[in-house]
Amino acid sequence: MKKSDIKALVITGFGLNCEKETAAACKLAGLTPEQIHLNDLISGKHTLDEYHFLCFIGGFSFGDHLGSGTVFANRVKFSLRDQLEKFVADGKLVIGICNGFQTLTRLGMVPALNGDYFTQTAALAHNDSGVFRDDWCRLKANEKSPCVFTKGVDMIRLPLRHGEGKFVASPEVLAEIEERNLVAVRYANADGSFATEFPANPNGSLNSIAGICDPTGRVFGLMPHPEAFLSPYNAPDWTRQMAENGKLPEDGDGVVFFRNAAEYLEKNF
Repeated sequence: MKKSDIKALVITGFGLNCEKETAAACKLAGLTPEQIHLNDLISGKHTLDEYHFLCFIGGFSFGDHLGSGTVFANRVKFSLRDQLEKFVADGKLVIGICNGFQTLTRLGMVPALNGDYFTQTAALAHNDSGVFRDDWCRLKANEKSPCVFTKGVDMIRLPLRHGEGKFVASPEVLAEIEERNLVAVRYANADGSFATEFPANPNGSLNSIAGICDPTGRVFGLMPHPEAFLSPYNAPDWTRQMAENGKLPEDGDGVVFFRNAAEYLEKNF
């Protein structure tokens, strides 16, 4: 299948606000994105079967009432569960960014140990700092992870903006996530070591975890925003980079996740 024939679903509505950036990221990777309101999926106006790549985007769904992503996840779970199960079983891709990651954990789609995509075993809790954090961070990818989106990635820099980004899970679940290499990216220091201290670890996440995947590697959630770093001019220090290097990269660091998704789908559909 040609990349342009691959359809990406960007779910919108109810306080989500990153639809344009996410659609732009998909388009930059060669895919054809559609921005569809959650109500149009629940009503049956559109179905997940129409798409190959599902994006749960950032924002503040339902005002973060009852916990970030909780209400949105319940709307999805009780209205679209059968469609979501089929979507994953068909080998398609899912990404959840920031509020979307919170939604994925509350659904149970990550880490989805033992193939159970609808039992919650992890969560994103309030930042240790107690405040909303708007900053940039470094991430170190796990080369042993099955994650489709992070293939070939080593170190990467992305913006973040969240108040509930601390990854938490029970010791047993955390141990299994680590053993199976389901941690896809961790907060990192400049030298590539895992960040355990604020501000390099912006929220106090256990084991410096910034993003995880399911055992198939096709469902991926992370707190930082790859869709917000598509152009080198998005970087706060682009003028310094230009002065030091005489040029800028062609793309922002976040594009690679979407290009990896596009390449996977092109090969498999």
